[in-house]
Amino acid sequence: MRFALWVQGLSFTEHLDSKREIMVNNTLITASLRFQRWMTNEALPLWMSRGIVPHKQCHYERLKANGEPDLETNTRVRVQARQAFAFASAYRRGWAPEGRSLAVQLCEFIEKNARHPHASGGYVHLMDSEWNIADYKQDLYDHAFYLLAFAWLYTITGDAIYLDRAESLQRWLDDSFASPVGGWREGDYEVGARRQNPHMHLFESYMSLYEATEQAHWLARAGEIFALFQTRFFDAEHRVLREFFDDNWQPHPDAGNIIEPGHMVEWVWLLHWYGRLSGRNVSIWADALYEKAYQIGFASSGLMFDDMNIDGSARGSTKRSWPMTEVIKANIAQAKAGHKDGEERAAEAIDLLFTYYLDCAKVAGSWVDQRGANDEVVNDFAPASTLYHLMVACTEVVDYCNANT
Repeated sequence: MRFALWVQGLSFTEHLDSKREIMVNNTLITASLRFQRWMTNEALPLWMSRGIVPHKQCHYERLKANGEPDLETNTRVRVQARQAFAFASAYRRGWAPEGRSLAVQLCEFIEKNARHPHASGGYVHLMDSEWNIADYKQDLYDHAFYLLAFAWLYTITGDAIYLDRAESLQRWLDDSFASPVGGWREGDYEVGARRQNPHMHLFESYMSLYEATEQAHWLARAGEIFALFQTRFFDAEHRVLREFFDDNWQPHPDAGNIIEPGHMVEWVWLLHWYGRLSGRNVSIWADALYEKAYQIGFASSGLMFDDMNIDGSARGSTKRSWPMTEVIKANIAQAKAGHKDGEERAAEAIDLLFTYYLDCAKVAGSWVDQRGANDEVVNDFAPASTLYHLMVACTEVVDYCNANT
């Protein structure tokens, strides 16, 4: 159902000459308001209180089903960066006045406690339950989120120290992990396969840094990742995103046929974003991934499978929460590009997200992480890192509706 509304000028009360017709899916507006209320009234208050370690100015890895922090598990350092991004985004929108100080604290915790003690740059991977370093490896995927956090800390503070940190970290990645055949190595450790996933998040971080600074070299970095996508990650024959590769960016002999539909739709959103920044027409790739994901990526319930084979056959039956946020983002991106089904499908995905992952949580503002073959809950822990996915999906929907109503 759609409705049209005539608005005079900038508000209902001002009498200006210009008029514009606004058309937006009513169901999506309702879903957007629901999502924003949940984020501002439930999720952010929960994670900004129970998620924070008392007297440590850092963030727990996850909450249990009862809403209490898991005090036994190790914590990935990148969780600090992802939460810093989420809190900074919330602060910028006026959703959480304390978001600025929390985001700054989390980034300072990284600087003081997680810088690699032996390397001349970069950060460690894990901290134990006592907040001592548990894993010294440097992981490319982790470092993509440090760049993202720096972009957003600069956005909300204007403090050039965060740009300095981003520049310094990028030099470290180039000096230590750059690959002669494109992209960067997985880190300072031996791996069985190269992944597109870290590069996907570098793509996101470079575009965020470009938007924050308007410095062209960050957009050029994003262009490097786009070139990898065109020539290596995207499989034109099957119209899918390949995940795993050998050292020369050829499909991995063992894992090369594994695909993740959630990443396919995540790239739809990223490609449209890059298209807006660069002026490049990306529809041929975005449409192919979007259409293929809708052909093969969903269970009968409407939830998205975690992974599958390149021919569309099943590998497993689990469905995590985060792919549904990427479905929402992809549909908003497609709607912006003029695809008429995007708004309705985004609203449907929001409803599924609430039904299967958010409303069923035992604590308001939390979530269940994963469902199984019969859509039963198989993991009721709430990873803190999922807030990043939820925040981006929520803001994309809210911004789209605000721009069109």
